[in-house]
Amino acid sequence: MSDAKGKDTGSEAEADSETAEDSPTKARGRQEKKRNDEAIEAQAEVKEAEAEAHEADPDQPEGQEKPSADQLRGEIAETRDELGDTVEALAAKTDVKAQAKEKVDEQKAQAQAKVDEVKQQAEQQKARAQTKLNETTAQAKENPAPYAAAAGGVVALLLLILFLKRRR
Repeated sequence: MSDAKGKDTGSEAEADSETAEDSPTKARGRQEKKRNDEAIEAQAEVKEAEAEAHEADPDQPEGQEKPSADQLRGEIAETRDELGDTVEALAAKTDVKAQAKEKVDEQKAQAQAKVDEVKQQAEQQKARAQTKLNETTAQAKENPAPYAAAAGGVVALLLLILFLKRRR
C-alpha cells in the first residue's frame, strides 16, 4: 500500500515539475490543439447536420446518392477559393496605399495623354505655318514689289527712331 502511495506521490511530483517547467509556448500549443479539436468536432457536427438536412430534403430526387466525401471536399475547396477571392477583394478595397498609387498612375496617364494631344496640335500649327510661309515666299517671288516696299518702310521707320534718339 505504501508502495502504491509512493507511486502516486511520485507521479504528482512529476506533474508538478512538468507544470512548473511548462513554457508559455507549450501552454499555447495545448490551447491551440484543444481549439483545433473543438473545431474539428464542430465541423463534423455541421457535416452531420447537413447530411441529415440533405436526407430530409424533399427536392432531392429519389434514388440520388448522397455526395461522397471527395465531392464534399471538392465543394469545400471551391467554397474556400471563393471566400479567398472575396477576402482579397475586400482587402484591396481597404488598401489605401494601393488605391492612392492607382489614382496617381491614372493621373499620370491622363497627363501623358494631354501632353501627346498638345504635341499633336503644335505639330499641326507648325505645318500650317510652314504652308503659309511657303505660300508667302512664292507670292514674294512672283511679285516682290509690295514686300520690298514694306521692308523699306520698316527700315525707314527704324532710321527715323534712331535719328530722333540721337537728337535728344
